[in-house]
Amino acid sequence: MGIGQRVAFFPDSFHEVNGVAHTARNFVAYAKRHNLPMLNIRAAAPDTQGDAITMTDGSVTSLDLPRSRVSIPMEKDLSFDPLFARYTATIESALQQFKPDIIHITGPSELGIFGAYFAWRMNIPLAASWHTNVHEYAGRRSVALAKLLPQAPQWLEDGALLATSRFYRLAKVLYAPNEELCTLLEEKTQRPCHVMRRGVDTQLFTPTRRTRTADDTLILGYVGRLSIEKNVALLPVIQQALDDAGIKARFSIVGHGEEEAHLRKAMPTADFAGVLRGEALATAYANMDLFVFPSETDTFGNVVLEALASGVPAAVTTGGGPKFIVTNEHTGIVRPAAELASAIVELARNHSQLQSMGEAARNYALQCSWDAIFDGVIAAYPQLQALSEESQPQSQRQQATSPSPR
Repeated sequence: MGIGQRVAFFPDSFHEVNGVAHTARNFVAYAKRHNLPMLNIRAAAPDTQGDAITMTDGSVTSLDLPRSRVSIPMEKDLSFDPLFARYTATIESALQQFKPDIIHITGPSELGIFGAYFAWRMNIPLAASWHTNVHEYAGRRSVALAKLLPQAPQWLEDGALLATSRFYRLAKVLYAPNEELCTLLEEKTQRPCHVMRRGVDTQLFTPTRRTRTADDTLILGYVGRLSIEKNVALLPVIQQALDDAGIKARFSIVGHGEEEAHLRKAMPTADFAGVLRGEALATAYANMDLFVFPSETDTFGNVVLEALASGVPAAVTTGGGPKFIVTNEHTGIVRPAAELASAIVELARNHSQLQSMGEAARNYALQCSWDAIFDGVIAAYPQLQALSEESQPQSQRQQATSPSPR
């Protein structure tokens, strides 16, 4: 690593089960492998109480900050702590001791707000990566309001996008999981945006973990939150289409969320495994024949890439980021949500095509390493520093070029 690569990382989520946390954990693991000096300031694991805890492992120092009992639930394992300001002195002390060259945030949570604040206060260049389409979530979750005010979901989505893009404008350089989002962010923030895809562990997620014996039942899989913004209401529609076509198939569903009760009622033949991790999750993937991900709001779709690595082709929609992972008719199928069920019925009748797609899916995933992803992130940091220096007054630029003790 070159000079000026000391990173203070403020992830929105770290210990939880979601795409942001998954990417954050892999970024920290990358820092350890490559001896990148990193200060990882994060919320402690859910339900953790007590004082802040500092841990050092190789080049990474982690500061775990427990949330208070008055934290506001946002999702099953996500919350927002309105009392997080009690850690102001703790975070400032850790930053002063670490002396970061860059602060990197992942969104407008308490951690992201603190990261942006200290970047401003301590005159440290700020990078921000976009992981969640909060604006689209707002639109999906306000559908009920449309009965009273038809324009409400769109107004809320537009308002959330405006507010979030203003927050991201605080950064000098942005990262997003796909080209479509980068274009949107550059338009809304007037900041340069770099594509930051995701990697996958191809030793954990592999077809060799398949334990199913040969049978004539097609196993369709879904992994992720069982929530409205994931468009999981399409899963029973797909099951019904397969039943109507006389195709013997059932779903294997991994995850939890507020839509679980509805799905259990609508899909009595489905297996609901709850949340799985590690080898149990990898085995669940490998035992699927087709992965179905109906979300139109995901920015990337880590679970789609994990399925491909497991040798399982994927069926995704034309909305959101997964369409950039799946090559239509090669590693899976990409269709508008309204056409996904009929396309899956057609594909289910062609077992040889499913098999060839699975082989192509595995070969594609073998090219997706986390090291390559984060090498690209680090490579863009000098641009961040250069842009920050350009915006400083001459006196500050001269001071910034003077060597500082480490």
